[in-house]
Amino acid sequence: MTDVRVFGSDGLDATIAVLRRRGYDVFGPTLRDDVVTYGPIESVADLPVGRGDEQSPARYRSRARGDGALFGYAAPVQSAKAQFLPSDELLWTSRPGDAASGPVIERQAAERRPVAFVGLRSCDLAAVLQQDRILTQRAHADVAYAGRRAGAFLIAVTCSDPADTCFCASLGTGPSPGEGADVSLTEIVGDGPHRFVATPGSPRGTELLDAVGAGPASDEDVAAAHRVERRAVTRMGRELRTDDLVGVLYASTESPHWDAVAERCLACTNCTLVCPTCFCTTITDAGDLTGGAAERRRVWASCFTKDYSYIHGGSVRTSTQARYRQWITHKLATWQVQFGSVGCVGCGRCITWCPAGIDLTAEVATLRAGDTALKSSRAAGPRPSPRED
Repeated sequence: MTDVRVFGSDGLDATIAVLRRRGYDVFGPTLRDDVVTYGPIESVADLPVGRGDEQSPARYRSRARGDGALFGYAAPVQSAKAQFLPSDELLWTSRPGDAASGPVIERQAAERRPVAFVGLRSCDLAAVLQQDRILTQRAHADVAYAGRRAGAFLIAVTCSDPADTCFCASLGTGPSPGEGADVSLTEIVGDGPHRFVATPGSPRGTELLDAVGAGPASDEDVAAAHRVERRAVTRMGRELRTDDLVGVLYASTESPHWDAVAERCLACTNCTLVCPTCFCTTITDAGDLTGGAAERRRVWASCFTKDYSYIHGGSVRTSTQARYRQWITHKLATWQVQFGSVGCVGCGRCITWCPAGIDLTAEVATLRAGDTALKSSRAAGPRPSPRED
């Protein structure tokens, strides 16, 4: 039988305190500049108590819920990605050496405290596992990412209030956390006392629940947690059909719909910057004016910029049409060929934070309809030539 526990807000506070005592840098949802985003936390008081949100295409608003929910919002502005793959990372510095040894290069290998996340969204948990497969489980691992990811403790939470832009249920990445969390939580508000139903996902998760005195959950606790999940599924704001995405997008390479999207797309890169699975980076080199020092940094990149596809002689994708087509085709189709899964976790951030309100799910539906019409036309056979009288 599955080991299911329960504790109150004091148990969650104790969880944060135990993780901090054990040397973790603890992150969780916080309210900053009136938006919910992940940041350092020290106690339950740092969580967005009683705050929810309203998200729709090109719109985000934080709102008061009128209750004491700690996780009553949809996807935070940013995901957990920045803690493991920073947007700006110093790789090494150099300074002149003597004539015999040449320049002295100092690599950045600072000691890091392990990271713990409390209240990680289920979609963000799925994204972390995708980043793990891509950056650490192939022939050449990303050493910097692996170092930050090592020892991380993940406490994920069921999403009880998905936004109008959410579609994690379509992709199987939520609203309840899947595998990969050390502890999975479901917050119960307004259905009996305020409490958290907790399921350990690893031996150290079990040990942590023991350490904070989490007791066994009752049948009613488990049933209440299931009700939270079922209600969230019915309130999902978007749907994305995943059958034959590779075929649909490959068949749509020359679709005129790309021109319609390009008329709205600003190529601002917002969608890639908030996406929890995008992993593209570039390298920048800079030196000081005296020539006495130089540094190399790794920064996030975006396939929506013209320079991203630059090779000698120019850029491969010079139009917004080509760059949007590249992004969505890679995210939903060629990602499957490369990594064995769809590169989207249904968090909806790309829809919320697109200034033009472009909706990935709607664009795919349009392309799918066009592909279906084309197949129907082909199945009907060639049209007879008009008769000349």
